[in-house]
Amino acid sequence: MSGSRITAVGHYQPARVLTNEDLAGMVDTSDAWITSRVGIRTRHIAGPDEPVDELAAHAAAKALAAAGRTPDEIDLVLVATSTAIDRSPNMAARVAARLGMPGPAVMDINVVCAGFTHALATADHAVRAGGAERVLVIGADKMSEVTDWTDRTTCVLVGDGAGAAVVEAAAPGAEDGIGPVLWGSVPEMGNAVRIEGTPPRFAQEGQSVYRWATTRLPEFARRACGNAGLTPEDLAAVVLHQANLRIVEPLARRIGAVNAVVARDVVDSGNTSAASIPLAFSKLVEQGAVSSGDPVLLFGFGGNLSYAGQVVRCP
Repeated sequence: MSGSRITAVGHYQPARVLTNEDLAGMVDTSDAWITSRVGIRTRHIAGPDEPVDELAAHAAAKALAAAGRTPDEIDLVLVATSTAIDRSPNMAARVAARLGMPGPAVMDINVVCAGFTHALATADHAVRAGGAERVLVIGADKMSEVTDWTDRTTCVLVGDGAGAAVVEAAAPGAEDGIGPVLWGSVPEMGNAVRIEGTPPRFAQEGQSVYRWATTRLPEFARRACGNAGLTPEDLAAVVLHQANLRIVEPLARRIGAVNAVVARDVVDSGNTSAASIPLAFSKLVEQGAVSSGDPVLLFGFGGNLSYAGQVVRCP
């Protein structure tokens, strides 16, 4: 079984930017209150005519172009999302239709904020097992559509966007570009992050998630590095789920990745759920903050309470 690698990434965010000052005119909050508690300054918000699959397709098209691939070369489309309103057709099928793909396998993966890293592991496994040669992996969410905009504890957190990666089989004998996944869940804490009800609304127990993430996740992240035969000190970058800057920064320190660039896209984008990791990773690549071949830890956590992470080589 051959390994796999990420050959290109891409991202997309809606044009509308919602600032903390804008939110202060909507609910009882302020820029100082928001930045001191979650570190977010702006977020991008999709309009009513911008569905999740459109966000996903824009990011996917950019990743395909960067990889030098055409839509008809993709065998499998995986979309990580928790904000698909319709049950069928799924987001992956809608993205495939938007891109004019002739007949790939199409699957959605709902693991909320850890969705992209679960989907990336699934793509790696599919390639290793011979089920696909080229996979389009997308994380896309429209959190604004499941948010109560009168609730200041949640509306200040969220943003919309998408990120994508093209995953391909590695050349025979070449170093694997996607390391073994470390994943799992804490079922008894499943209600700590929720999108439920009619209409569906996002809610969470912020303090419980904060305590769990900052105390338990460093060990999991170090194990993900060990699975790839590396130590945290070897990492060039760390891209954690962009939930809250007060979680991202201490968690990165506790992992021990002293030489790594730490993604802080949450400041500009807010919490975009399954989109947050590929969005932040793509921006690091675009900005030249990481170089081709650099080891990067991707680690998602959140709803269910699920987690998944792996070390990848930068495209």
